[in-house]
Amino acid sequence: MKATTCLAVAISLACVAAAAHAQQGAERAPAYPVKPVRVMVGSSPGGGVDTITRGVTLKLSERWGQSFLVENRTGGGGAIAVTLLAQAAPDGYTLYGGGSQVVTATPLKKVPFDTRVALAPVAQMTSSWYFLLAHPSLPVKSVKDLVALAKRQPGALNYGSAGAGSASHLGGELFKSRTGTDMQHIPYKGNGQALIDLVSGQIQMMFTSTISGSPHVKNGRARAVAVTSLKRIAVYPDVPTVSESGVPGFELENMYGIYAPAGVPAPILDALNREISRIIHSPEMERRIAADGAQAAPPAPPAAFKRRFADEIAMWEKFIRTSGVRIDLR
Repeated sequence: MKATTCLAVAISLACVAAAAHAQQGAERAPAYPVKPVRVMVGSSPGGGVDTITRGVTLKLSERWGQSFLVENRTGGGGAIAVTLLAQAAPDGYTLYGGGSQVVTATPLKKVPFDTRVALAPVAQMTSSWYFLLAHPSLPVKSVKDLVALAKRQPGALNYGSAGAGSASHLGGELFKSRTGTDMQHIPYKGNGQALIDLVSGQIQMMFTSTISGSPHVKNGRARAVAVTSLKRIAVYPDVPTVSESGVPGFELENMYGIYAPAGVPAPILDALNREISRIIHSPEMERRIAADGAQAAPPAPPAAFKRRFADEIAMWEKFIRTSGVRIDLR
């Protein structure tokens, strides 16, 4: 009787072990990648997120021996690329390198779905902030000068942006809301064209990422009036923050990240996350990022990035709802 009982227990334990092993096998992803990976960017070549994404994908290609092919899919303020991503097969072979465009897609109703549900944030690459840039001919050298001028001449000043609903547009509207000023918005079809018109004097000012704006600040074609971080950035220690310049708590941050469609197996997300974090924190990449006033994002698992993504969306939803700002996306 005892022998029979022992045999039954042994068989039960063996079954449990086999089931556990099978479950582990089910959770393991197949070898990845075994074919080229498409990485969309929703902006034109040469911009900040395009540059960082290309740097990361080059290293991923070298590391895994498969091509990570960057594809610029512009249009709709990033909505076209975000929609294509959401519709892609959740197998890890379609990714997206994005910044503010993917964060604001849902608050601005650019896409007919909730990106918090449709997308899987993989890894945050960088945190960067924005310059408040002015053309050198504008007679302001500080935020206080700018606010005073805008209040003396309501509606006379203009600011450019990368397009209606872009972060540079929302940043301008947030600034107007917090300072009680009235300035005209001039939308462009991309950040690059807006910067060209800023340095040529066609527009007077704009918010643009430190990565995009740094070359123009360094060569003197644009004046950095302030930066939108809460603390001054190391590479531009003489540029004050908007917050310390009379608009307490003002912050405008842009996070560049890699995203996938919802449903990609967790092992693939984890593998991508680990490798992207390793690349971003390599000495070469950290120096490259810091030189433009940005910083490598602290390593964090996909779940933490997903929470951060959701928090950013909620923040912009609240601003748009409570400020009364009108965003015409036509």
